[in-house]
Amino acid sequence: MRLLVRALAALVTAAGAMAAHAWPDQPITLVVPYTPGTGIDLIARQLSAELPQALGQPVVVDNVPGASGNIGSEKVARARPDGYTLMVQVNTLVMNKSLYKSLAYDPVADFTPVTLTSWGTLLLVTNPQAQKATTLAQLVAAAKAQPGKLTYATPGVGTPHHLSMALLMQGTGTELLHVPYKGTAGAVTDLLGGRIDAMFLPVHVALPHIQAGKLKALATGSAKRLPQLPEVPTLAEAGVAVDNVDMWYGVLAPKGTPPEVVARLNREIAAVLRQPAVAKSFESQGMGPASSTPAEFGTLIQKDTQRWAEVVRRGNIIAD
Repeated sequence: MRLLVRALAALVTAAGAMAAHAWPDQPITLVVPYTPGTGIDLIARQLSAELPQALGQPVVVDNVPGASGNIGSEKVARARPDGYTLMVQVNTLVMNKSLYKSLAYDPVADFTPVTLTSWGTLLLVTNPQAQKATTLAQLVAAAKAQPGKLTYATPGVGTPHHLSMALLMQGTGTELLHVPYKGTAGAVTDLLGGRIDAMFLPVHVALPHIQAGKLKALATGSAKRLPQLPEVPTLAEAGVAVDNVDMWYGVLAPKGTPPEVVARLNREIAAVLRQPAVAKSFESQGMGPASSTPAEFGTLIQKDTQRWAEVVRRGNIIAD
């Protein structure tokens, strides 16, 4: 009997090894939980264009937007962990763990980290015609002098833009009035029109308006100054005890995806990210390419989950 059990175990192990070795033998789907044209979508399109050469199979992008990324994320969480369904996500994923109390999946526990792909930077900007503060210190002073009167816009409740401002307010002891919009376009329109005082915006969205003199950058949310705006201080340099509010982007797979498949994906995606043309494309969207091991990405996810959970708790923020 023992010999039979051992023989069966050996067969199962061998079959698993053969399956992993054979992967991939069919097309791979990259789920994007947001609409086309977003930064996440750009990353997915770049990977779908480059990975087939290394993997020998088509890589298809599937946009599944809705509910702050929760619909697409749940689809991937429930997919078979065979390496044929993956997801490109932003740190909104871990924010949602604290913002939504009745999700049908766990935004952290139900996924296997594959690799970090890039960092995105947010800029704190104001309309110089409507808001006379030319430094972050001046904005903070104005906000303290009139609690709840100054306004800030976001693309919606619970977005990185929203939680970044919540973190800033908690770090400076200020209170600005939150004006949530359904997307970035309307928020930017009202900011440019002087109806909003301040906002965190992605670099590629804010930069043209800054260069045209329509917006003023008070601080960059990254840990280092940006090459595009070397004169703009970081939040820490501007006197706020916040390291950064950078957004991470990365690839995840359903929990239980074979380690051999994850390792292969990690290796091939890292090779794509090293391509100069890919780096240039990312940088045009205000993102910096950055790879990692699955373990490193997992550690980042755990730390970020705790960080934003505290911001949500202190700010008593509840998603719509």
